[in-house]
Amino acid sequence: MSSHTVPLKALGAAEALAGPKEQSVGGDCLSEPACRACGSHAGDLVLDLGNQPAADWLPPRGDLGPDPVYPLQMWLCASCGLAQLVAGPSTTEEPQGIEPAAVIAQAREAVRRVSAAGLLPHGGRVAEYRSPHDGSWMDLLVPYGLSPACEGAPAEVVLDCFGLMHVADQAAAVAERAARVAPGGVLLVQYHSLEAIVSHGQWNLLRHGHYAYHSTTSLTKILAARGFCSLTGWRFDLFGGTVLLTAARVADGGRPGPSVELLLRQDERTGVRDATVLRGLQRQAEDHAARLHEWLVAEQTAGRAVVGYGAASRAVPLLVFAGADRTLLQAVADASVAKQGRRMPGTDIPIIAPSQIADHEPLSVLVLVPDLLSEVRASLPGIEASGARWVDVAVLGP
Repeated sequence: MSSHTVPLKALGAAEALAGPKEQSVGGDCLSEPACRACGSHAGDLVLDLGNQPAADWLPPRGDLGPDPVYPLQMWLCASCGLAQLVAGPSTTEEPQGIEPAAVIAQAREAVRRVSAAGLLPHGGRVAEYRSPHDGSWMDLLVPYGLSPACEGAPAEVVLDCFGLMHVADQAAAVAERAARVAPGGVLLVQYHSLEAIVSHGQWNLLRHGHYAYHSTTSLTKILAARGFCSLTGWRFDLFGGTVLLTAARVADGGRPGPSVELLLRQDERTGVRDATVLRGLQRQAEDHAARLHEWLVAEQTAGRAVVGYGAASRAVPLLVFAGADRTLLQAVADASVAKQGRRMPGTDIPIIAPSQIADHEPLSVLVLVPDLLSEVRASLPGIEASGARWVDVAVLGP
């Protein structure tokens, strides 16, 4: 049932990254990559995970597949520096997950910082663009004297929290958000930083439905093309490196604020615009998948059952690329009732409720989303009480 029985070593970095291939996939058709933000055709393919199922569709457990698969590739624009999905299915059907405690805590802290910077005008209006995966900030903003803007109306605060990456047409999405910022207003954009993805080898964040992987460098340039200057940037530890960028219209174009300059220098040190640096994700993907596969096989050989935790989209390419199936990973638990009774795409691994973990008598519970580890460990003390251990999938990485 798994799309691959072993990690895709056969791709090889040289072959996989030889250059763009003509594609026509799921309604998002590109013969040669054209940047989703600036339209440039100059760029490089930097990561190729082969054919992968759509991570946002969790089939019912009784649906034995095979699941449709699509090329999963990342391309880096040489003009504006935006890393982006080349092509893939254009629909999103992922069942709603449970918002992690770490995400909620980060949102509270972000609103506090923005307020302290004087960017939340009392009596102002808020237009919010939400991620399909995460909750709204509106309940956090209302106590500061703000109210929701009418549909399509201008607002003093326009907020995008992980929403921008879900839009295929990046140019149109940025233009829409910029146009809604009222005179004197501010645009807030939160994104998982490409700098963090590269620094931490987070290759499995590449997935269908996530069209753009922003760096402070690329987003600052894209916003500048719309007459917006990046004023302030806050970095958070969430997901290994999340940035909240604030931008506003500046008549003379302006210069990025000091905190943004710091983020831009970090981008430069990491090499977020260097295709050679980003191609390192290919090696990390192959190494991580191989190590996970070897560990699962070793546990199976020793007779030690393993159950996963966290049926998130980022777990899909990891499990598929590692050639995991239910003989190696008996199930994946998730607190979202909407996901329970389904299975992980591209595999025969069922999704179960956390209360069912004990039924499998695992000696290891593999946490597929590292940000969840502290939360689930505290909420499920019975795991360790039974003699099992929590294993962070990140420690199996390269």
